[in-house]
Amino acid sequence: MSRTETDSIGAIEVPTEAYWGAQTQRSLIHFAIGEQRMPLTVVHALALIKKAAARVNSRIGDLPPDIARLIEQAADEILAGQHDEQFPLVVWQTGSGTQSNMNVNEVIAGRANELAGQGRGGKSPVHPNDHVNRAQSSNDSFPTAMHIATAQAVQQQLLPAISQLSSALSEQAKRYMGLVKTGRTHLMDATPITFGQELSAFVAQLGYADQAIRAALPAVYELAQGGTAVGTGLNAPKGFAEAMAAELAAQAGLPFVSAPNKFAALAGHEPLTALSGALKTLAVALMKIANDLRLLGSGPRAGFAEVKLPANEPGSSIMPGKVNPTQCEALSMLACQVLGNDATIAFAASQGHLQLNVFKPVIIHNLLQSIRLLADGCRNFAEHCIEGMQADEQQMAAHLERGLMLVTALNPHIGYDKAARIAKKAYAENLSLREAALELGYLSNDEFDAWVRPENMLESGQHG
Repeated sequence: MSRTETDSIGAIEVPTEAYWGAQTQRSLIHFAIGEQRMPLTVVHALALIKKAAARVNSRIGDLPPDIARLIEQAADEILAGQHDEQFPLVVWQTGSGTQSNMNVNEVIAGRANELAGQGRGGKSPVHPNDHVNRAQSSNDSFPTAMHIATAQAVQQQLLPAISQLSSALSEQAKRYMGLVKTGRTHLMDATPITFGQELSAFVAQLGYADQAIRAALPAVYELAQGGTAVGTGLNAPKGFAEAMAAELAAQAGLPFVSAPNKFAALAGHEPLTALSGALKTLAVALMKIANDLRLLGSGPRAGFAEVKLPANEPGSSIMPGKVNPTQCEALSMLACQVLGNDATIAFAASQGHLQLNVFKPVIIHNLLQSIRLLADGCRNFAEHCIEGMQADEQQMAAHLERGLMLVTALNPHIGYDKAARIAKKAYAENLSLREAALELGYLSNDEFDAWVRPENMLESGQHG
């Protein structure tokens, strides 16, 4: 069953159950590309914009109050997730996001008209362009939705997830701050460190990434709304941009403001590019954390085996009893995806031609995917890896006792060259450092005990 809808191109048949109109239907036909739907967070952000615009336009007398109320009611239903199936368009559409903007306009109008008793769809009493899209353009509404969706995702999902992972690592760092183990540089034995100190580096790395993300947010809070088609604000009343920013800030509970230069807000996406760079920083830190724990947990008998990672599931379909560092693998894979997304965003953001960047859908698709992956990854890694992780203190002690770089503690007493000879002899003849030092006659047994003390090699100024 279908009904006839029209747009400036002409008439087209639309499924009876659809709230959308002609432009959405044409997009379904002409952009049947891939399976990546426009993120619902962007759709909901657009609905929030339409609700805010109805309020602002009604307040200034540019929209009849009854029409504004119908638009608000339909928008609220969308924001509540009641009509998610009405937004079937894919990411791979016009680069301004016009089809998705019109999809939202048409669904709001179609539902509003049904609420008014005029049947589903159509343009009366609520028109998708004249009423729902009043004083707006896709060119300013879509980038505004990009910023709203991004800011909400960062604040509501990502930052809390980073905090959760950081807190879990901090607890483990405190727990093991006194556990001395072998440090490693170049993947080779180095001077001692505590496991807590090793974990504290992860906490600091997450802190740097968190700061970078927060530093990028103020520019994301700047909204393009009010620039309309090319940044001049044509067809928007005076003060509309500022009123919309204030209304959106109130509705979303975030400090949105009107972008100071609407031409840049339409033609470039530097704020989102900068945020993506900060997300890349987080991905790099997570990759380091995942890889280090994967190495430290390797074994259990032919690797480092210094860390016991939670055994969440069997690791092999053929090797009984095998358990793999799956949480580390998942985290490092999503980090790879985020690095790739950042490259896509950078390429797309560089394609701003004259007054409009027309790569907006692919930018927001990749950016929101990165935020979602990082948020889920941090939370999942905290819950299913870090919280249940344990140090193998016996293995750490064994590695420490055999560590050749404890010889570094002898440098201030016998010099670098003699200390190097001790280490080389111990390694070549499979001796302990003590045995090699005594055979070479460079120090006494008591001197070795006094000078080679791993617990005194953890901070500067403690060499006995």
